[in-house]
Amino acid sequence: MNRTRTTLAAAVVTSALLGAVTTGVAQAQPPAPPLPPVLDLGSLSFGSLGIPAPDAPRLASVPNFRDVAGTGSGYVGHGGTHLNKGVLYRADTIVPDDADLAALERLGLAAVYDLRADDEVAEKPDRLPAGVEYVRIPILSGNIADMIDQIGSVEDSRNMMRDMNRAFVAGDAERAGFTRLLTELAQNDGRQVFHCTAGKDRTGWTSMLLLSLAGVDRATIVQDYLLTNEYNREWAAKTRAHIAATQGEEAAILFEPLLGVEDSYLQAGLDEIDARYGSVDAYLTEGLGLSTDTLDALRHKLLG
Repeated sequence: MNRTRTTLAAAVVTSALLGAVTTGVAQAQPPAPPLPPVLDLGSLSFGSLGIPAPDAPRLASVPNFRDVAGTGSGYVGHGGTHLNKGVLYRADTIVPDDADLAALERLGLAAVYDLRADDEVAEKPDRLPAGVEYVRIPILSGNIADMIDQIGSVEDSRNMMRDMNRAFVAGDAERAGFTRLLTELAQNDGRQVFHCTAGKDRTGWTSMLLLSLAGVDRATIVQDYLLTNEYNREWAAKTRAHIAATQGEEAAILFEPLLGVEDSYLQAGLDEIDARYGSVDAYLTEGLGLSTDTLDALRHKLLG
């Protein structure tokens, strides 16, 4: 693979937005994705007020911004309790236009946790409302360019994404990052956001852990994971078109699996958890070394 294709593909797999894709392109408000069918939108029995908090705003310039707890009444966790909305958010790179920045300001965010590597941050630094604490917790190891250079088929691309999710379980650096992130989320007050660049891999894994901790069923967790393909549909289409235009249709086909998520990506990480720890709960305590107090604090945020 030539150097240009390797550099471009590395940017894609780390979910770095390509400037050439978005520069000068007006982004329309994305259509609202379908809600997972497991949500009970008729129930209002959650939270201290007995009614659900408003849904997270749809942000055209931060398309994968959403509430960890879901939409409507929120996902259902332990004991049939709906998760608390308006507490923890997930996102892609936070580079809002003025209208979306104003929407973020209205949320009253306390902290943002950026999970991106140094080169990703240098490519597109976050733009945050005044007064929001910004915390860097890079979660990515290995030489992405070397991994990309081994891709010779569409299935190789899929296997790379599966290996990334396995590394969330097996990698020392990755586990250390998730340990710090979940500890910070538990200890800090106020509304918080965590994000990588496309909000799909590192962010998707974190969301899976939080939903599992809250007792959300596995089918709902997988559906939530796959919603990235709806929220990021326009970004993925534009990025694919850019690859095709600059590198050819063959390259676009080859790297297309890197632009979204598939259930097999998440399942690869879950299978690695089962093989090494036996359960997500054991991964949280033994693999990440999280204390009972930390886990209880996270459950309290999510369930009240």
